[in-house]
Amino acid sequence: MLAIYKKELRSYFHSFVGPLFIGVTLFLFGIYFTAYDLFMGYPNIGYALSAVIFLFFFSVPVLSMRILAEERKQKTDQFLLTAPIRVSDIVLGKFYALATLLFIPVVIIGIYPLVLSAFGEISLAETYLAVGAFFLYGLACIAIGEFVSSITESQMIAAIISFGILFAGYVMNAICNMISSTGNWLTKLLSAFDMSGRFDELMDGSLSLASCVYFLSVILLFLIFTEQSIQKRRYHVSKKNFSLSAYSSTVIVGSIAAVVILNLIVAELPGRYTVFDLTANKLYSLTDDTKELVSNIGEDVTIYVLANEKQADSTLANTLDSYEGLSPHIKVTYVDPAVNPKFYTKYTDGSISSNSVIIESSRRSRVVDYNNLYVSEFDYSTYSRNVTGYDAEGQITSAISYVLSEDMPKLYMVTGHGELELDSAFTDILQKANIDTQTINLMDYDAVPEDAMAVFVNAPTEDLSSDDAQKILNYLNNGGDIFINTAYTGKDMSNLNKLLDFYGVQVSKGLIIETASNSYYQDPFYLLPSIEYDTVTSDIYSGNSYIFAPYCQGLTFTEKEDVEVTPLLASSEESYVREDIENSTSYDKQEGDVDGPFYIGLSCTAQITDGTPDEQETDELSETDVSSGDAADNESAAMIFSCENLFTQEADSMVAGTNQKLFSGVLQVFGTEEGESSSVVIPVKNYEVEYLTVPQSWISVLALMTVIVIPFGFIAMGFVIWFRRRKL
Repeated sequence: MLAIYKKELRSYFHSFVGPLFIGVTLFLFGIYFTAYDLFMGYPNIGYALSAVIFLFFFSVPVLSMRILAEERKQKTDQFLLTAPIRVSDIVLGKFYALATLLFIPVVIIGIYPLVLSAFGEISLAETYLAVGAFFLYGLACIAIGEFVSSITESQMIAAIISFGILFAGYVMNAICNMISSTGNWLTKLLSAFDMSGRFDELMDGSLSLASCVYFLSVILLFLIFTEQSIQKRRYHVSKKNFSLSAYSSTVIVGSIAAVVILNLIVAELPGRYTVFDLTANKLYSLTDDTKELVSNIGEDVTIYVLANEKQADSTLANTLDSYEGLSPHIKVTYVDPAVNPKFYTKYTDGSISSNSVIIESSRRSRVVDYNNLYVSEFDYSTYSRNVTGYDAEGQITSAISYVLSEDMPKLYMVTGHGELELDSAFTDILQKANIDTQTINLMDYDAVPEDAMAVFVNAPTEDLSSDDAQKILNYLNNGGDIFINTAYTGKDMSNLNKLLDFYGVQVSKGLIIETASNSYYQDPFYLLPSIEYDTVTSDIYSGNSYIFAPYCQGLTFTEKEDVEVTPLLASSEESYVREDIENSTSYDKQEGDVDGPFYIGLSCTAQITDGTPDEQETDELSETDVSSGDAADNESAAMIFSCENLFTQEADSMVAGTNQKLFSGVLQVFGTEEGESSSVVIPVKNYEVEYLTVPQSWISVLALMTVIVIPFGFIAMGFVIWFRRRKL
């Protein structure tokens, strides 16, 4: 085998073919690498590799067409067939030679991610999984090409047939969908040759054992086919050696059966054992919060998936399989809409999409539409909708918590004072947290309802009435919780300020102007405050995370007995507050500006003693009876922020969802008992990545190297070798 391997490998480099293949592969990859990774700053070479796959449809047939067909035509194969060497050694020697030829550009491509890592953070595990998938796909193509070359002596016919088979394997998924969108026996049979589908599974960042076994099976199977094809020519089949023919047929049928059985077994194994998440942000792994919730449930929960099990969304299927593996009380059942089209009507009056999920317990059920499992945004430049996030875990974990909960916590959103209405992205977070929201105009109530988890006063543009403030203070005096976000109005907000003063907090009359260059974005009013570590901010506390807070008032606090204040967000020491904003003409510090730093977010806890943390300061508002809230509570929690637009989609879009994470963290505070959260909120797993910043000078140098110098260096080497051998 070694002798054949060396001979074949030398033949590729003694001719123009080998260096040309390496050069063209690196040239095409270099173009996409420059476009995607250098210019666009994408931190993964997977896109570039996926774009180069089409090269195999042309290069492999050209490389493999001569590997056996030419020898057969020139009758030189007789020397091999009569030599004292095993047929398997012939097949493997030639296969390894082509594999080595492919391995050379793959190794060179494998260096490129290390170069990219100098310009930002990249996931090496995910990147090299893509490189490995590219190599496996190429090896499978080579094995197919070698087999086709063994069955004909015409190189042209071998090349055409190889191209057809490889192209069919690439578009097989589309062919199956054209035949039947729901699947039938024919599509199941054809899907066994869906090479692109298995390739895509690996390129998504999931190391799938099933996909790896599939490619290795294709390689092994076609090598066996090649061996048997050559074997039949070595020993002419006739009546005298009928046993040999029977043996060959048995080997082929047995190999096919073994490969099919092996792939079926691996496919049936639970995804938690066969799929490994290598993505940088663990897109397909369950969080610890979900694991803790699901592992501790004590009653049965059924998850219905409205899809044929074989046609279901593979990512969703793997996620649900992970849920099922966490608890014996979780059961996943697939309901084929084609067989049972009205199944969902028992749970909802509306229509829902295929692959939607229904979570049911003995108490209640919740429908999660498939469209809500993925987050998408409309790109107006291309007039298309792009998937930007995966929210299956967040939606399903929330639904499980919902169907098992006895009572839903209720958040009352105060209205009647020009409060800002929450955007849909933030109301969705409330739903995921299984928090029932209800608007409340305090003029219509004698007190805050007793079932309130907390009250939310979101950026009022008019001051509360003294009566409204009194009702809320009575609620706080009895251990109620409050969520306050102030808005800059330039008006007297004395009654709202009394709520803040309950915790010793004061708010500035003006806005913060930030002068530290790394603490604002484009405009000194557009703050990027420092994030202080707390349970509220734990999910976003890192040097790479930002909160976008435009037009903030400054918060300060005075220490009060029995009140604990924890800073969450703060401006820099170079910031200051300007009160006269209307007449402000520059950002330069002026007389009357108050020096910072200031707080933009505070977490407060007041210990309640005899109905109030500080009787002396609330005497004028303490005449009304304290009748609302849970009398057993002995502390009042408050989350206080001073940025009107902090919890809006417009601000959140500037930091790719970090403001939403802050909002989720805030909700965890309310309804807690001894530090344990009453709900679990799993943030959306963002598909968007942090792009690389490659300087223009480096782009030019690297583009020159990857597109010109390295590829054409191999091509020039091949030309020199060919020219010298031609002269000889």
